Amino acid sequence: MGGIMTGGDLRNARKRRGWTQEQAAKKLGMTQAYLSMLESGRRALSRPATARVLRRLDIPPTALPLQEELNWSASPNDLLRDEFAALGYPGFSYLHRNRAVRHNPAQVLFTALNEPDLDMRVVEGLPWLAFTFTDLDWDWLVRNVKLHDRQNRLGFTVTLAKELAQKAEDQDRSKSLSHNESLLQSSLLAKEDTYCHDSLTNAERYWLREHRSPEAQKWNILSDLNVEQLTHATS
Repeated sequence: MGGIMTGGDLRNARKRRGWTQEQAAKKLGMTQAYLSMLESGRRALSRPATARVLRRLDIPPTALPLQEELNWSASPNDLLRDEFAALGYPGFSYLHRNRAVRHNPAQVLFTALNEPDLDMRVVEGLPWLAFTFTDLDWDWLVRNVKLHDRQNRLGFTVTLAKELAQKAEDQDRSKSLSHNESLLQSSLLAKEDTYCHDSLTNAERYWLREHRSPEAQKWNILSDLNVEQLTHATS
């Protein structure tokens, strides 16, 4: 996956904190001249530098820039595991490599939902993203899933995330997710979809139509996933 903070993003983040270049340079452990080159775009922000900026300027992952598309350079499952681990997903807490946050959670969620086939352990983390980052850019996310006819997958994800919030008795998250669930309901597609598992056989599809969870049935999704199976989501 490519794409991290730009110099403009860094400059805006510094100004939001009310810091001069000199103050920010000290906080980031670099010279003012080097920070100036980063902000002007004469030097690119590396992934380690991005991680340091996020940490020391206290920038949430949801403030990272969004792209229309991410290009995979390796297995989507492997890269998504790294992204989930960097964002704090308990299910991949054992991964200690490449832990720098690289992409906006909205970008990660959209990219995952648009994949034809993902490992089940990755799929189980999708509701966690929506539950954890309720302040992500929903307008951008909904617009992009609609462009790719993935709104049923997102709707299913949001419903499960809402149930996680209800289970955790988190009223603020539950209210926010319920609102987004309602917005997605109006664009529900009649066409049946899988939950990132398009390689299902005809026999598996038939079985899931008979045994899918109520949440999946609501969104025309072939899946038996339910909130009780999301054991890592609120760990």
